[in-house]
Amino acid sequence: MSARKEHWEKVYREKSPLAVSWYQREPDLSLALIDRAAVPLDAPVIDIGAGASTLVDKLCERGYKNISVLDVSAAALAHSKSRLAQEANRVNWYEEDVTRFRPPQRYALWHDRAVFHFLTGRADRQRYINVLEQALQPGGQVIMLTFAIDGPARCSGLDIVQYDAEKLSLELGADYELVETGCEVHFTPSGGQQKFAYFRFLNSQEPSR
Repeated sequence: MSARKEHWEKVYREKSPLAVSWYQREPDLSLALIDRAAVPLDAPVIDIGAGASTLVDKLCERGYKNISVLDVSAAALAHSKSRLAQEANRVNWYEEDVTRFRPPQRYALWHDRAVFHFLTGRADRQRYINVLEQALQPGGQVIMLTFAIDGPARCSGLDIVQYDAEKLSLELGADYELVETGCEVHFTPSGGQQKFAYFRFLNSQEPSR
């Protein structure tokens, strides 16, 4: 078991999904960004590092038909599957480290709330971007939420990398056009505050003919 997987399995074994600092009762910002991306309901979408987020529940409720969920923690995915009950059969579940993921299809929308900022090593970030390039359709969209430049420097006992639009755009490269960005303050279950930055990118590559 990798150190990354061991860490997140331990987190979800020892804490309720309702108690972790990143818990959201309603993933309103992610849903608003997905709404503005305006991908068809039958388009393939993937939530990266979903943990036990209720975003998948909301996507099912809204009628998305090709939903994939990826997380390195089996315990986190088990929470979501249990919560969704029979609806879980509508979802493609991947227990994977995103930097090692081999996407079985290409996605119109890639959503990542608070995974990329945990990749403190350049090699891991490059592996993530290589997977993204394999996974995203030409003309597809990327939604990413990270800690902002003036946000936390650590989370869950781990160092993170803070981002603004310029810094993240440099990481992703010229094929990704920034469509929108902004900041949001997230209130943790314990009453703390965490400043997030959010970004929506368009893959500007043309489809192959």
